[in-house]
Amino acid sequence: MTRIIFLGTAGSTSVITKQKLNSGGIIIQEGELQLHLDPGPGALKQANQFNINPRQTSVILASHNHINHCNDINCVIDAMTHNGIDRRGIILASKSVVEVMPESYPIVTRHHKNLVEKIISLEKNHKVGIEHIEIHAIPTEHSDESAIGFKIFFPKFTLSYSSDTKLTDQLIESLMGSDLIILNVKNPTKKESPNNLNSDDALKIISQVRPKLAILTHFGLDMLKADPLQEAREIQRITGVQTIAAKDGLVISPDGYGTNRNPIKGYNS
Repeated sequence: MTRIIFLGTAGSTSVITKQKLNSGGIIIQEGELQLHLDPGPGALKQANQFNINPRQTSVILASHNHINHCNDINCVIDAMTHNGIDRRGIILASKSVVEVMPESYPIVTRHHKNLVEKIISLEKNHKVGIEHIEIHAIPTEHSDESAIGFKIFFPKFTLSYSSDTKLTDQLIESLMGSDLIILNVKNPTKKESPNNLNSDDALKIISQVRPKLAILTHFGLDMLKADPLQEAREIQRITGVQTIAAKDGLVISPDGYGTNRNPIKGYNS
């Protein structure tokens, strides 16, 4: 059984510093494989809150070097490896998270790099196979030029995560064929920012990709004022694609699609 657990849905510094929403990232559990995607501030606290054992994490994915996406990556490595007693786990991350860049140093410390089994620095369109899944690095355009999204091919479904990016034709093309898409939609309709999606962008993506389920997350203050639930309902009304606004603690069971089971837990539309 596969589960996707949203530890946090915060999408801006203001939302995080005001503690309007959590920011611990997303957990994906597929059999014995546990992935922690973009572990931002409070990742371990929120994992504990939602009954996630970080020792079971085997893959950490970090899309770029902004604190709401990777601030707690070293803490998660500590927990995953029991501070290096059990050298294990794989880090898949943008170059800015694990390498020295012209304007930044790596987020993952030298000490923590030695605690894990393998570190793979991903660039746009790179592909990596881990056990029974395949992970592709989706091209994005963000203020961190090395930023990427992720497209993960599981045996029964394909999940894509946009990360932070503006809308591009490349992004839409890379999302094609996804059964589920998770879109970081910081802003509501008509509210634009140069490096992030708004609800209008999400509508365009969902209209063309036509996934079985679209999930909006990573909300800024303006999005919270507009109400993500209402934004998601309007997108669903126009596109006809099931669209939901994530909330902290939301659990999705993708294996439930096409069966009589409810694939969405902890959510009331």
